[in-house]
Amino acid sequence: MRVLGIEGTAWAASAAVFDAETDSVFIESDPYQPDSGGIHPREAAEHMGEAVPRVVEAALAHADGLAGGRDGIDAVAFSRGPGLGPCLRVVGTAARALAGALDVPLVGVNHMVAHLEIGRHGSGFDSPICLNASGANAHLLGYHDGRYRVLGETMDTGVGNAIDKFTRHVGWTHPGGPKVEAAAKDGGYVDLPYVVKGMDFSFSGITSAAKEAYDGGEAVEDVCFSLQEHVFGMLTEVSERALSLTGADELVLGGGVGQNARLREMLAEMCDERGAAFFAPEPRFLRDNAGMIAVLGARMFEAGDAIPIEESTVDPNFRPDRVPVTWRAEASETSVGGRNEAEEDGDPSASSDDLRGAEATVTVAGDRVEKRRLPKSYRHPELDARLRRERTVAEARLTSEARRAGVPTPLVRDVDLREATITFQRVGDADLAAALTAGRAAAVGRHLAALHRAGIVHGDPTTRNARVDLDGDRAVLIDFGLGYHAGHVEDHAMDLHVFEQSVEGTADDPERLVAAFEAAYADEGPDETLARLREIEGRGRYQ
Repeated sequence: MRVLGIEGTAWAASAAVFDAETDSVFIESDPYQPDSGGIHPREAAEHMGEAVPRVVEAALAHADGLAGGRDGIDAVAFSRGPGLGPCLRVVGTAARALAGALDVPLVGVNHMVAHLEIGRHGSGFDSPICLNASGANAHLLGYHDGRYRVLGETMDTGVGNAIDKFTRHVGWTHPGGPKVEAAAKDGGYVDLPYVVKGMDFSFSGITSAAKEAYDGGEAVEDVCFSLQEHVFGMLTEVSERALSLTGADELVLGGGVGQNARLREMLAEMCDERGAAFFAPEPRFLRDNAGMIAVLGARMFEAGDAIPIEESTVDPNFRPDRVPVTWRAEASETSVGGRNEAEEDGDPSASSDDLRGAEATVTVAGDRVEKRRLPKSYRHPELDARLRRERTVAEARLTSEARRAGVPTPLVRDVDLREATITFQRVGDADLAAALTAGRAAAVGRHLAALHRAGIVHGDPTTRNARVDLDGDRAVLIDFGLGYHAGHVEDHAMDLHVFEQSVEGTADDPERLVAAFEAAYADEGPDETLARLREIEGRGRYQ
């Protein structure tokens, strides 16, 4: 099996040859370098038009030196999306012409799924969670029910673009990421915003704060250091939350920002602490490249996923969760079932008395549950201490306030801020994730409506953060550590989005469960919240 791949979603014109027999990948790339600022779509497309023929010729010349020459090429694969439309159209045209000239089938590849699959290919992992961190993108993917599901994603800008906005502000040329990494080596800590919403995240606030800190006289080295610590801390935290939600114990990294040594260090340390395996591909497979397109293209071709020329249109908004994953065995699946672990609050029905979740150790003793937020060695000590204290205070206060608003929550029995520890009343028979029904999803919808009427945002209402009784539809909300007071429809709609994302990423029949959840919320919640939820869903990077 030999496949020629072509990549050109944004800035890198690239062609590759993947030889499955020898598991070797030849890559030739010609990146676009803007004179100033970020990527200009028209200029990038002009670059593609000039560079794609050159890199394809280099790939064909390499194929000529292999057994069978270019006649040994079995298929042409190309990046169909997501990306910049003008660039994708150049690559699509080239791929169609080349497939016709070689008289071989054409395979259209999702660029972001290729980032995941090249990590899976290189690591040998069975069913990893993937953190994609690149210029225009940032999201978490996990495999479930025949597709890669988006478990979390940026609600505004991609991680690389967020960093580039700061470097343009200080006058540095594109790309900014390597310059921030170099400057950070001589920097110290400065407080910046840290925004995690379930497994989603936002970078616009931290970028603005970094600019203000620089304008206010903070040394650029200090701002760069802190920008990395906060942004990469957020990405590492949501990666751990995804591992905890799904029960996966493998994580792969994708995207050009993954070349940053500090991000890789944080992810590796987090995985080591929780006993998970971590893999980051070599740098040539992290930045945009045709090698990953060719490798996934070969898998798709073997599975019968070649497409007719007339159906090979590109899609700038090609979401990874729209790709039927036909090249994997159904037995290989990220699942929330059959595991003895908990989200932050743990699962007191499990057999062990000491449970490790995403951010806490939970100890169950009779009718008492003690939750202690553990220090995270991957986070800067000052940032870690701040988050542990803030979240412990928020959880204790809002758990009690929610109860007074009529929402079932555990009683708070004791709080120790020095140890970031809370002792709760034990509630429920199991996590909602382990016993998710339409009636219980509806109960959560009613509870969130009551919270929002009281001006409370839960912040992290995943299926791991509700406890249920197995003999009825009663649900108890737990883990208010990311909660806060807000009466704004945007914050309320984000609560709904977080819950639905956790259902869609893990449940076998998410549509029915989400419908029950939304119907119950609509009966009691503010009318405008569901309308804003639809706006948020359309805001995702790949809609």
